Amino acid sequence: MKTPRLSPQTLRVLERFIEHPTAWRYGYELSRETGLKSGTLYPILMRLAKFSLLETKWVSTEDGVPPRHTYRLTPNDVELVREAFRSTRPALKARRPAFSGGRA
Repeated sequence: MKTPRLSPQTLRVLERFIEHPTAWRYGYELSRETGLKSGTLYPILMRLAKFSLLETKWVSTEDGVPPRHTYRLTPNDVELVREAFRSTRPALKARRPAFSGGRA
């Protein structure tokens, strides 16, 4: 199965899903947790859904509040995402500069 490019931002989003793989998540909640702006986050969510890594559904909340899209990992792809983390984590750590504690 073909998977999307796993940019650091995509991995940040997937990391939030893998913590509770069966939970449905709202985009706004993911934006707050990842620090990603909507212009970055929503294309990632759409791409992950296109590659069938995420399920999507509309959820109605209170009266007068428009339905919202929610997302969760597909049950079949939880292990695929975990494997992606195992294979990319060493490369990410190698590229991350050490914190010097001072200002540049």
